[in-house]
Amino acid sequence: MMDDIAVDIGGTQLRAGLYPAEGIEPRVLRTIPTQGGEPAIERLYSLIASIWPDDSGVRRIALGAPGALNPVTGITYQIPNIPNWNGLHLKELVENRFNVEVRLGNDANLAALGEWKYGAGVGHHNLIYLTVSTGLGGGIIVDDRLLVGANGLAAEVGHITVLPDGPMCGCGFRGHLEAISSGTGIANYVKRELAAGRSSLLTQDEEPVSARTIARAAGLGDELSIEAFNIGGTFLGRAIADLAHLFNPTIVILGGSVTKAGDLLMDPVKKALKETVISPMYLEDFTLTTAALGDRVGLVGALALARS
Repeated sequence: MMDDIAVDIGGTQLRAGLYPAEGIEPRVLRTIPTQGGEPAIERLYSLIASIWPDDSGVRRIALGAPGALNPVTGITYQIPNIPNWNGLHLKELVENRFNVEVRLGNDANLAALGEWKYGAGVGHHNLIYLTVSTGLGGGIIVDDRLLVGANGLAAEVGHITVLPDGPMCGCGFRGHLEAISSGTGIANYVKRELAAGRSSLLTQDEEPVSARTIARAAGLGDELSIEAFNIGGTFLGRAIADLAHLFNPTIVILGGSVTKAGDLLMDPVKKALKETVISPMYLEDFTLTTAALGDRVGLVGALALARS
């Protein structure tokens, strides 16, 4: 049986794995920087070629990429941090280069697909995955199908408005969930409070203010740091309640680097979810948990797309 190639495209690095027909352990796994002396598309070609098998064929290549894209046409609308990739016919280019079928998906959507098929969501038919990191993205499984929308733009959970006239989001609009509950949102809240004269252990920290340093200070009892995670977690929990009202999932999975804060984040999320949901029936046979695939989720999600 032929192998599949899964590729996780990021603004910093490109990762590719060659996978057998079964299982999620790659035969070969390779990582290179996205930026270099040649255009990123040429680096992508070189990476795929470097893991191409000598002893068997490749059935399919699946690409997971950040940003807005259309999985049907294979065109990228807006890819952050990779020059000249807006409006790129990525699927067509890679198909023409390697003469095999190529599939393309948004990385957060594919993370949901990967956790559903191979991770914490196995056995569930209605699932929501949220990645809480520098930004805040998501993916939704409805009745065993990935929700992508008319133009592939569905499940942009980070850009729902939760606080009108609230803090500025990286997208240029105010009050989005990402601007409050992402790692960047939590850090920006602390920075604003420090600028306003709040005292904190973080003023004595030589490292820049980040979700990681805030979590560390919170562990030492720093009131501002605890408050920042309470606010981020509360808004996230309310948003999950809203999503539960819309999609009635049996599981919500949280991934991303900010979830490493553990109960510091999860406790206010659970509290707000319970207080905001309109009926306890939404929480019947319901699970709120963290992701199982870790930093493999991008590759495993692309693999799930290749096999779907």
